Amino acid sequence: MTSTLFIGLDGCTFTVLNEMVRDLPGEGITMPFMKKVLENGVRAKLRSTPNPLTPPAWCSIMTGKNPGAHGVFDFIRAEDKGGEVFWTLYDARDVDSEMIWSIASRKKKTVAALNFPLTAPPPDVNGAIIPGFIPAKHLRRNTHPRELFERLKQNLPDFKPKELAWDFDNEKQALEALSPEDTANWVRYHLPREEQWFKVAEYVLANDKPDLMAVMFDGVDKIQHQAWPWLDPELLTENREGHDKAMREVCREYFANLDGYIERLVTLAGPEAQVFFASDHGFTASTDVLRINSFLAELGYLAWAKNDGSEQALRREASDFANLDWSKTTAYCRTPSSNGIHIRVAEKPGDPGIDAKEYHAFRDTLIADLKSLKHPESGAPFVADVLKREEWFPGPHMKEACDLTLVLHDHGFVSIRDLKPALIKRDIPVGTHHPDGIFLAYGHGIAPVGEVPLQQIVDVCPTLLHSLGLTIPSDLEGKVSEPFFDPEWLAAHPVRQGAKTRPVASRAPTEEMDAEERKQMIEQLQMLGYME
Repeated sequence: MTSTLFIGLDGCTFTVLNEMVRDLPGEGITMPFMKKVLENGVRAKLRSTPNPLTPPAWCSIMTGKNPGAHGVFDFIRAEDKGGEVFWTLYDARDVDSEMIWSIASRKKKTVAALNFPLTAPPPDVNGAIIPGFIPAKHLRRNTHPRELFERLKQNLPDFKPKELAWDFDNEKQALEALSPEDTANWVRYHLPREEQWFKVAEYVLANDKPDLMAVMFDGVDKIQHQAWPWLDPELLTENREGHDKAMREVCREYFANLDGYIERLVTLAGPEAQVFFASDHGFTASTDVLRINSFLAELGYLAWAKNDGSEQALRREASDFANLDWSKTTAYCRTPSSNGIHIRVAEKPGDPGIDAKEYHAFRDTLIADLKSLKHPESGAPFVADVLKREEWFPGPHMKEACDLTLVLHDHGFVSIRDLKPALIKRDIPVGTHHPDGIFLAYGHGIAPVGEVPLQQIVDVCPTLLHSLGLTIPSDLEGKVSEPFFDPEWLAAHPVRQGAKTRPVASRAPTEEMDAEERKQMIEQLQMLGYME
């Protein structure tokens, strides 16, 4: 029987969840089962990675380590070659820490992990993995074991594997300003997609009964990006009609359906199961935009290059990276999703970049310049904080992180476009990531105590391992969230520390995405505001 059920809710925030479990005038309770969970379980805000972004945050959940240890910082990894920056999308082979699926498997537990990012190519686990965030054509070959895909085709009458993957043709429409009808259709698009993942999870849970059953629903995040004004109670209009009414209703339909899926999975897991919910980050409203590279250009840290029609320039444009004059650029931002600044250090005399001996002084000056930026209306600091990589990303991969990570006053993502002015106000607020997500527990042996203090994202992995009755690897950075457990249950199941995690074995490459698929993936990231 399944002892631990883990439901990931990408981008879920108490801002929205609390509203969906309230009995609101004219709406009632949208998520009655989650109301039961909140009233009879335990909850905490969950502090995400320093830059609360899907790939590094989910990797921290799956490994119990910070990005400096597991090696994933963004959707893409880049290498500065001096005259050009080369990049590729991260995948599972870039995760340099053992994931919970592997830890539990080698300790004789069965696992199932559905729709989690960076699980393709899948590790050889004692159980099942169907990765998320990959094109449809790669889904079958990246399902573990291979026969699971065939079982699903044979036993699920409405099995539609294409809906499990990113539908680029459908999602591409959101790259441009959506009409009211298209915005509603964008939300509706995620209804059958989440239903497909639920049906797969239901089948695996009912038939395989893994010790650790885990599924992630990512529609929460993507809907909040596009429909935040109809979800945030502070932005909702009181007398909604027309488009506002339609958007609110379709958003509520999504969350009501999700509530039903969750209830069914919890019921299937059985009364002896411990159920955990977590999000990789929260959400909030972004009201302003910082065109960071334009700001750096104003201060002389960066210089734009004219598009001379050369192969390099065209390649940079095709890969959605700005044309920069690398000989005159000492600091720049690669992607909006990174919210980070890279400082160019010359490897040898004559190379572009600053002298290595000047690094700390240069960085301190740059930090001061960034913190001097004021909001044009309030006069308050636009950049709330600037994070140094050695303080926030300790580990063997620290130097792969941005030299500096920005925390904007509204937690928004920066823009890297060559446009002026450097600071602008959005026409309407949009949904953006907030560092505080959710962490909930419910069921057998869980303390029904309501809210407990803030937990850290690296605490999820050891907490799930403890729920499984396993020792906690001594090199995990997180700790078991002991306030989640009933004191009597915890006394009977004390936390035990074990050996370190095992090194990640290199895996043979699988079929890579072709150029068109890479372009489509980038368009998907653009749509969500992570790239430009």
